[in-house]
Amino acid sequence: MLVSAQADLALDDLIRPDRVHGSLYTDPAIFAAELERIWYRTWVYVGHASEIPAPGDFVQKSIGPQSILMTRDRSGAIHLLLNRCSHRANLVCALPRGNTTTFRCAYHGWTFDTAGALVGVPFVGGYGDMEPKKNLPLGRVPRVDSIHGFVFGSFAPDGPTLAEHLGAAAEAFDRLARLSPEGEVELTTGWLQHEVRANWKMLLENETDGYHPQFVHASIFGVAESGIGALYGDKSTAVARDLGGGHTENDLRPEFRRLGRRMAWFGTNPERMPAYVASMETAHGAAAEAILVDGSPHVMIFPNLFIAEIQLFVLQPLAVDRTVQHVTALQFKGAPDLNERMLRQTVGSVGPAGFLLADDSEVYERNQIGVTARAPEWLMLQRGLHRERRDGDGHLIGDATDEVPQRAIWRHYRALMERP
Repeated sequence: MLVSAQADLALDDLIRPDRVHGSLYTDPAIFAAELERIWYRTWVYVGHASEIPAPGDFVQKSIGPQSILMTRDRSGAIHLLLNRCSHRANLVCALPRGNTTTFRCAYHGWTFDTAGALVGVPFVGGYGDMEPKKNLPLGRVPRVDSIHGFVFGSFAPDGPTLAEHLGAAAEAFDRLARLSPEGEVELTTGWLQHEVRANWKMLLENETDGYHPQFVHASIFGVAESGIGALYGDKSTAVARDLGGGHTENDLRPEFRRLGRRMAWFGTNPERMPAYVASMETAHGAAAEAILVDGSPHVMIFPNLFIAEIQLFVLQPLAVDRTVQHVTALQFKGAPDLNERMLRQTVGSVGPAGFLLADDSEVYERNQIGVTARAPEWLMLQRGLHRERRDGDGHLIGDATDEVPQRAIWRHYRALMERP
């Protein structure tokens, strides 16, 4: 329940078809409600199976502010465990990743296996007949599922399946897998973490905002001479798309198909990547042509996974005005030459000295400051409303710079927040 100054306002008064109220980004009570109604109910991306390839491997992840241990047990099964001792709430693991047979709480020595079972209690006689080993395992995320190795979790014990949650957005994962000669994506290069003093929805909306790149990223586009900026303009044939379920897309394929050049999506040509192109032709035959022209997706999976062509962003809300972006380079199994270049480009664009994420982060923080102004109270989402249309699959689309994705996000957000 909202308990702030806006508590007496229904969402009708905060979310309208063409605008949203500024308090949605600043009200701590709204943020608390979001955690309960969105982050702790719906499917949230957690990690990738390639990060824990061997039995006993673990990596620290998150669902919102919750610390999660993604583990692979002795049988090879993947678990999402809450990083909190069932005795007196101490963290059971402080390491970011590793391999182990057990997690031992540093406070009182309680010990858990990689499936979450309590296997050791010092001086257990002090508990009489209680039998803590039977009754006090680690907490766990009750539902875990995956697609092409991308592991999602849901704190809700029942509800829509992952396939139902993803809907049409599942095709983005298929596209990623097809870019590997072996049909597998790997996340093996490590993660960068960037914290911004901004509400998580500022980032969520921006990932498929096709209106900002020519302005916010003008410096890197100019230096790189990549031609990317032209993909986001009034003359672009690219489209902004509502995939349903809060998932959104900047579909650049119409532009790449117009150009008709393999590897143009990566800013290169087949002659500069002969090994990768040859392996793709061997793996996919005649279908390789279309795959290499279309390239990688630019899709935001609600609420926290952004597939950004060559890299992934994972959003982690910490407070109403604090969000961490976890970033890594995509790697396609069987494509070492492409992988090396994707890693270099990721470091150059979103690394500590990179331009791209620094641009966005500065804008996020300026937005967060600006939204606290007393007037105007509303953020406008009208761009392209007059030219929204349906594609052949029935999805709402607009021109490349239209705010179709932002309106789609807020429609789904409202549906989740109003759900009993």
